[in-house]
Amino acid sequence: MSKLNIKIGLFGKLDMLKFKNMPKVREKVIQSTPAKEISGEFKINTNAALLHPDKLNLLIEDIVDRGKANAKTFVLKSTDGKSLPYFRAGQYISLKLPIDESFVTRSYSLCSSPRDALNGKYAITVRANPGGFVADRLLCEKNIGDSLQASGPHGQFYYEDLRDARTVIGLAGGSGITPFLSMAYAIRDGIEDFNLTLLFGSRDEENILFKNELSEIAAQCSKFKVVHVLSEADTEGYEHGFITAELIKKYAPAEGEYSVYLCGPEAMYKFIKPEIEKLGLPERLYRRKMIDVTSTPWELDGYPMECKDKVFNLTVKQCADEYKITANANEPVLVALERAGIKAPSRCRSGECGWCRSRLISGTVFIPKENELRRWADVHYGYIHPCSSFATSDLVIEVPGEYLD
Repeated sequence: MSKLNIKIGLFGKLDMLKFKNMPKVREKVIQSTPAKEISGEFKINTNAALLHPDKLNLLIEDIVDRGKANAKTFVLKSTDGKSLPYFRAGQYISLKLPIDESFVTRSYSLCSSPRDALNGKYAITVRANPGGFVADRLLCEKNIGDSLQASGPHGQFYYEDLRDARTVIGLAGGSGITPFLSMAYAIRDGIEDFNLTLLFGSRDEENILFKNELSEIAAQCSKFKVVHVLSEADTEGYEHGFITAELIKKYAPAEGEYSVYLCGPEAMYKFIKPEIEKLGLPERLYRRKMIDVTSTPWELDGYPMECKDKVFNLTVKQCADEYKITANANEPVLVALERAGIKAPSRCRSGECGWCRSRLISGTVFIPKENELRRWADVHYGYIHPCSSFATSDLVIEVPGEYLD
């Protein structure tokens, strides 16, 4: 076996001097190198702008009235006719809307196939919300040809084969059907590959959203099945009552794992939560779409009842500006900001995405347990999500600037 011939120099004063002078030598080389202009664009930056834009300018191409379901589907297209950012079936976009003197955002699940984005089209469905701040304005005031500003696609409510079981039992109620409709389209189009059995709760047959579309997809695709559950009508061919653990087991696989996905109104979440617990599923196999922040925080455990109906003073620092406004304890802080015309950033409005993350300088807030999704560091260093925080004292907060100007 031959020996390696390695020479090792002595580490003496000259070596120390060279090491000490190395920054100067590097700086001299850098300064002597002529600067070159960067021409063109980097492909990675171009793709990032296409997939994750700061904002989207959209036009309403069509409006489909859903009749007695009190909803409308808005078909949106890109203003330049080019493709829109691709998305995972189950994600949402956030609309930014000027209403009176305020700017508000609302998130709506995409109910179209991801394939349609390549043709420059999205679809969302808005259901009437009597007394609401946005939905009824959209339904009554927006027409074909009107423009809308939106965020790119966001959200974590989509199928992930590294985590989820091959079979998914979807639980939907009312307009909570929209992300599941997108998933069904994606399965039909070969974009997603899993089995989806959907238990869809409605009051009666006339109130079923997308009844024909769901039936057509089920007829075209063996991997998708829909079961309608009517709460107020006992009609032949439909399940009757509410979605319970027993009903889920009836349509779940007899053997092997399955995932459960849930999307619906607040009342549905409250009812189904103990039913889901009865199934004994591992945590990774249960997915729920982000829960809207409650409109009745005083009904939740831990809420300080002495704060109900009170109005607190709110000092808002935003960049170089400072505002003095009031905040009703019954509404999230974000709503107070919007009512005052402050352009505060937001996306999900459910405490999940962190887009509205703000520093709580002083004061106290109540955060519903279901919407407490802050990172540990944010909790520790005093940051809150105004969309899911209710004032329980006078507040001083620092809010970032709005990104969708």
